[in-house]
Amino acid sequence: MSIFWNILLLAIGFAGLIKGADFFVDGSSALARTLKVPGVIIGLTIVAMGTSAPELAVSTSAALKGANEIALSNVVGSNIFNLLGVLGVCALICPIPIDKEIVRRDFPFSIIITIGLTIAVGIGLFSGFDFFGTPMLENVGLISRPISIALLIIFAAYIVTLIILARRNKVEEEAGENMPVWKSILLIVVGLACIVIGGQLVVESAKSIAAALGMSETLIGLTVVAIGTSLPELVTSIVAARKGENGLAVGNVVGSNIFNILFILGVSATIHPIAVNYASVIDLLILTAASIVTLVFSLTKKISRLEGAVMILMYAATVVFAVVR
Repeated sequence: MSIFWNILLLAIGFAGLIKGADFFVDGSSALARTLKVPGVIIGLTIVAMGTSAPELAVSTSAALKGANEIALSNVVGSNIFNLLGVLGVCALICPIPIDKEIVRRDFPFSIIITIGLTIAVGIGLFSGFDFFGTPMLENVGLISRPISIALLIIFAAYIVTLIILARRNKVEEEAGENMPVWKSILLIVVGLACIVIGGQLVVESAKSIAAALGMSETLIGLTVVAIGTSLPELVTSIVAARKGENGLAVGNVVGSNIFNILFILGVSATIHPIAVNYASVIDLLILTAASIVTLVFSLTKKISRLEGAVMILMYAATVVFAVVR
């Protein structure tokens, strides 16, 4: 296919992403108002799971083929981009207020599960054995089925906790268009479909354009594909922030990161255990550092433009490090 057609598909994909995000945010915020649930809860659940669909598709497909080493790098790379890239860009456009519940509950939880996963898979780096005492040969760790089942149980407990909190903490009806539940759900479904299809078009056409321009497959994978699978989070969070739905914007990022680690890795490793190499342990440590920096920036209850710029520079440095490595 010629570069012209790929550029056309790229433009159509971006249009689908933007319009889909518009529908998705409108439907999600209307549903939150109707159910009298805080927008941040919707962001942490429905929006987060929906925008993580590309990561879920990539990782599950790889697991079914028995070649899911890509699952871990896909998840870790997407999580780093979500924190530093998505929140950084959103803050650069407009400073982002951070919900106090996210700072108190969800950010620390995200950091804890990241550190826990790093310890579980990186223990072989020092001992030569995985978390359950199996000798490690070429790899330094393994996300085994027992670990994956534990991840899924923790995910289920987290979702149940959010549902209980949502039922306890009903909010007063907020200003905005009143919309029937069926219409809200329709907008969410149509918006998500546009986001997923648009994201696929952008990734595939960008890969073709990059290849035609002489970029290596490794560089394409580290840039186009990694960022491409996180485009739904990026576009949805930007649209939500511009519409004043800050709970959705930040909840989407934090919820996606939690969903990626607990559910996507849990499902992938249950289907087929994931071998972990030295580079993946380093990337998990980078993700942990990025999470802590973002949490520190959030303690002021707002991520400023300057902090957003710092986060974007940190992401650029991470990409350069990955390319050089």
